[in-house]
Amino acid sequence: MRVKALYYRNDPIICGAAPFKPTIHGMYRSCLRAATVWNGMEQAGVPDIQGVYLPPPAQRFMIVVAIKQRYPGHAKQAALVASQCHAGAYLGRYVVVVDEDIDITNLNEVVWAMCTRTDPATHVDILRRAWSGPLDPIIPPGQKGHNSRMIIEAVRPYEWRDKFPDVSQITDETREKFSTKWNQQLAAVQARHTQPGTR
Repeated sequence: MRVKALYYRNDPIICGAAPFKPTIHGMYRSCLRAATVWNGMEQAGVPDIQGVYLPPPAQRFMIVVAIKQRYPGHAKQAALVASQCHAGAYLGRYVVVVDEDIDITNLNEVVWAMCTRTDPATHVDILRRAWSGPLDPIIPPGQKGHNSRMIIEAVRPYEWRDKFPDVSQITDETREKFSTKWNQQLAAVQARHTQPGTR
């Protein structure tokens, strides 16, 4: 990074990142923390990271990582390191690791991967007594300091990933074509119902 200039403001408005009810206000913190988690994972030796994302509604409590699986245990390694590297360890709660075909910024795809590529008995682990702090709202007063983490390997099982069922989906072009047709038909129906004397 090259710094070309530094700016400051007298009497600035300081934007905090308290765990408010979901809004988009946490996007800037999510981007910064995602970058530092990614750096920490690479420094720990995790290869082929395709992306790291912290969904703004989850604040710092959820990390989603996409990898290109290279060896048995790669997804578990990525989840453990993401949950325990310095940037990811404090106040964490959930880490989800997905394959590179999942758009980690689209929570619909992340949840779909969790529902179709995990078996709770074998792809979910709980880490206990992880690093937390006084801002964690679920920890009872007087017990601040530790919490637990759930790591979810929402990836095709490495042992038989080549035999895993193909993803059933339509192309973006086909989706756009049918969405356009649907919107045109919907507009026509709405126009008919807004004319006087029609029901």
